[in-house]
Amino acid sequence: MSLADLYSALADPTRLRMLELLHDQPRPVHQLAGAFDISRPAISRHLRVLREAGLVKEVKQGRENLYSFQRDKLKPGVAWLEKHLAKAPVKPKPKVVEKLELAAAPKPKTAAEPIEAPKPVARRKAVPKPAPQPIASPPRQTPQLSFFDL
Repeated sequence: MSLADLYSALADPTRLRMLELLHDQPRPVHQLAGAFDISRPAISRHLRVLREAGLVKEVKQGRENLYSFQRDKLKPGVAWLEKHLAKAPVKPKPKVVEKLELAAAPKPKTAAEPIEAPKPVARRKAVPKPAPQPIASPPRQTPQLSFFDL
């Protein structure tokens, strides 16, 4: 069993709850199924995943199948977590090479320097717009008479 199989089996809340129920004592399938609102085939699929990961063991007792929690199978996962949770060794910091500053380059502000308030922007005074002039209609032209109109 690989660590990936172990953690995949532990990744589902239903399977975690099943392991909690099996923590104290082995239980038959019908007791495990009674604790969940899912179908019996779904319970069987979850138990198969746990069994394939080695986290539960199935023992046939008469007409019932008893499932028990195999705590020893968690040890590789716990060891991996402890290894990676341990404090990492402190590495020496590399030397910082100072950069030459250009005379024209502005200096960046640090947190200790006060931040200047923005200067107010001078606004132009509002000049009232002239009142709109009514548009004059074009002058009426008198119709011109042609030779045929006579």
